[in-house]
Amino acid sequence: MTAHDPSSSHVSKAPSAWPILRSFTTYRLSFITADVVAGLTLAAIAVPEQMATARLAGFPPQVGFFAFLAGSLAFAIFGGNRLLSCGADSTIAPIFAGALGAVTAAGSPQYASHAAALALMVGGLVIAAGIFRLVRIADLLSLPVTVGFLAGVAAHIVIGQLPSLLGISVAEGSLPQKIAQIVAHLGEVNPATFAIGGGVFALVTLCDAISARLPGALLGLVAATLAVVFFGLTEQGVSVIGAIEARWPQPHIPTLDAGDLIKLGSLSLILALVIMVQTAATTRSFPSDANAEPDIRNDFIGVGAGSVLAGAVGAFPVDASPPRTAILFETGGRSQLAGLLAAALLLVLLIFGGTLFRYVPNAALAGVLMFVASRLIRLRQMLLIFRQSFPEFMLIAATAAAIVILPIEQGAAIGIVLSLVQGVWSTTRAQVILFERVPGTSIWWPVKTRRPTEHRPGVLVVGFQAPLSFLNADTFRQGIEAALRDAPDRTHLLVLEASGLLEVDFTAAQTLREVIANCRSQEIVFAVARLESLRAQDALQRFGIAEILGRDHVFRSVDEAVRALGGTGRAQAP
Repeated sequence: MTAHDPSSSHVSKAPSAWPILRSFTTYRLSFITADVVAGLTLAAIAVPEQMATARLAGFPPQVGFFAFLAGSLAFAIFGGNRLLSCGADSTIAPIFAGALGAVTAAGSPQYASHAAALALMVGGLVIAAGIFRLVRIADLLSLPVTVGFLAGVAAHIVIGQLPSLLGISVAEGSLPQKIAQIVAHLGEVNPATFAIGGGVFALVTLCDAISARLPGALLGLVAATLAVVFFGLTEQGVSVIGAIEARWPQPHIPTLDAGDLIKLGSLSLILALVIMVQTAATTRSFPSDANAEPDIRNDFIGVGAGSVLAGAVGAFPVDASPPRTAILFETGGRSQLAGLLAAALLLVLLIFGGTLFRYVPNAALAGVLMFVASRLIRLRQMLLIFRQSFPEFMLIAATAAAIVILPIEQGAAIGIVLSLVQGVWSTTRAQVILFERVPGTSIWWPVKTRRPTEHRPGVLVVGFQAPLSFLNADTFRQGIEAALRDAPDRTHLLVLEASGLLEVDFTAAQTLREVIANCRSQEIVFAVARLESLRAQDALQRFGIAEILGRDHVFRSVDEAVRALGGTGRAQAP
């Protein structure tokens, strides 16, 4: 089966008026074979992955199946992307597990109620972001912060699973405390347990290197289980999952007091943002139609609905999965039918095959999670950022360190703050720059480049290549004053080259008024050229700047402004 081509002509974008089941609006019976193959492949990948992620979240394996079923069903109904896979995800599991584990013991009824309530809250926030078209929220995490965040999550997974991989016992505690305990108990490593965990990790890694379609995790779990049965490894201290409870998901709305809801509030905001970032990235990477804009809004609604349904059946928050979605694309899936088929197979396995998991070793699940953690560490991106932008590499290090050293939800919050600070810092770094004409052309170019330029007496052309806001309005004013003060001759015409001025807020508009007034008090004509942003144009109209300037002082190019106003401000013949 060849990889699916999202730009294939026989699949078109679903009509925007279609409220639900968008992936089926153009469905054909000829697609069924492809969806069945993709669904079977996804099920083979999802069985060990959902079991391992449930373990990571502090739940028994069957709850991971419930989460996958809820995520797949809700997204198939409400989502926009034809193949996005929604379910339990190892990116968010350590975050809420660490936070909830600090309040109540994992596995307790209260822990389950908190997780279900958290899923309802997170789902509601993500749905609201979709309904109100807050797609840009997904862009709040910069790439360096995201890389650092994933590296920190990977560290939590590795350290959390090492005891199961090595066959040793450690008490609960912070990540540094767990590391210290692991080091202290290295002499107690169980060789058989380590061989199973290490072998599963190696097999999954090998299968992935050959082809992502190979169900390496499933093969590893089967091989590890057979080894336990035939060699009697339980007698050598290898721990196993045991038979899992075979039951249908039971609808249940958790009841919490106001204090619990307040505790979960900040955690739900962090999780909702992480889920939106990952969902948007998945949708953009695997669009339903390569010739149309990704339907991120409805994908938010679909993933949010998945968390709400997961919480209603006693599971935990779910997320879009880039690796599982990639599998569906690579195996030629055509619609959400593939995901629904995989979910149905997991449900059948849960109801009728619970005893099959009796001898699955815990070390095998740890090996699967170790592989997942290795995929979260984006070493190539780290090296590239280190070579090209060391300050941004430090953002990676700071975010990862915060998530490793602090409680994980606090570290994630710090990562979000660092990303916002980076955005603010980038905006405040903008400086007023000088433009001069390129000899023999009508092009005006920044002075601080290797391109030769020539000065036009009496004319000062300046630019500001950032949105003009309260963050940099004073820098803009000071830059204009410095440019006028340092000009080599008396300035008669000041032209603002505004191609980089994407937005102007109220504070900046008042500063711009002051700059224009100061220029006029010095008998300097002020003009604007290349104001291309529609938002900036609207702002200048709204704040009255356009009226102050007059239409005869707004131009489409710098050269047009200089030819019209010259060095005196009086109109000249071209």
